[in-house]
Amino acid sequence: MSEDVLRMGLVGAGQWAHKVHGPGIAAHPRTELVATWARRPEAAAEVAALGKATPFADFDEFLQHVDAVAFAVPPAVQAPLATRAAQAGKHLVLEKPVAPSADEAARLAQAVADAGVTSIMMLTFRYDPATREWLDEVHRTGEWDGGLARWFSGTLLDTKYENSQWRHDGGALADIGPHVFDLLDAALGPVVSVEQVRFDRQVWHVLLGHETGRLSAATLSMHTPVFPAVTDFAVHGPHGFLAFDASGDATSRYAVLLDDFVRLVGGKTAEHPLDVRRGLHLQRLLGRVTDQLAGG
Repeated sequence: MSEDVLRMGLVGAGQWAHKVHGPGIAAHPRTELVATWARRPEAAAEVAALGKATPFADFDEFLQHVDAVAFAVPPAVQAPLATRAAQAGKHLVLEKPVAPSADEAARLAQAVADAGVTSIMMLTFRYDPATREWLDEVHRTGEWDGGLARWFSGTLLDTKYENSQWRHDGGALADIGPHVFDLLDAALGPVVSVEQVRFDRQVWHVLLGHETGRLSAATLSMHTPVFPAVTDFAVHGPHGFLAFDASGDATSRYAVLLDDFVRLVGGKTAEHPLDVRRGLHLQRLLGRVTDQLAGG
């Protein structure tokens, strides 16, 4: 960092790079978008223009010009590149899911730990003050019997994501599963088991067991033609029913994420509740869900 401004590079040139990461880094008072990299050099150049950054064709050369790297690429691309970035001493803003498998997520988490760099996950709901207020109320009240989540959107019916193959391959489980499982886990305690899974007509039904002995149920679809999307969470018990609508603005949430990230890097702090270890926990949970569906 120079003069309290974090020099950041951006990897990727898709929807989120253009709409959230690039503009967010360029607009934040304590970050500067100085470099971009993508598999297509012309795409890297387009994103670079968002912050008057320099596009690079060589990833290792790109790393030489930054303090930190934000990733906006598929998990199979992110995991090996983020590992290289960590080994080069760069701090990381990581997309979810963090990797295509738990083994690859574990290797990335180990690289981050070995390098002692800061990492933070793009679990965007968690940076919203409204989410934090709901979680505070959940924990303050306590003694909940269980929870539930409903996420219905038509995202994968939209042509703007037709080139996002990993989303179509993994569906709602891969794309929004990390958000949903993270928030249920944060509300009711660590998820330790997957009790039941059903996948029918592009809808996931997942029953989770928490360390507290409570159960939560999640229903997920990105093939339901509904607008705006349904993003409901709730806990229930002797105190009643405490609901939360997780809809919100990704741009403002990203600004809070960068606030946390810059503070951690400036304080030479590697640990955060939503760092790469959280990504690894969620990746293992995704694996359990797919194993349960397969009868494993």
